[in-house]
Amino acid sequence: MLQIRLSGLFPFGKEVVYGGGGFSLLVNILWLLLSGMEMALGYVILGCLWCVTIVGVPVGLQCFKMARLALMPFGASVV
Repeated sequence: MLQIRLSGLFPFGKEVVYGGGGFSLLVNILWLLLSGMEMALGYVILGCLWCVTIVGVPVGLQCFKMARLALMPFGASVV
């Protein structure tokens, strides 16, 4: 989880790799139902707002990456 937090501070040039097993899938489904959708929706809205300007496109793309990570954070690794 520390790697995910650091990707929020230094997001450029990082990729999210998913791995894990059945337990991480179950926890991700529970996370998605409880609070993941609201967080991901917020990141998608922010990403769309950032992508309106040319200068904000890189930040908007990182918001979309964080939205994907907010949907399923367990079993994810930032490399």
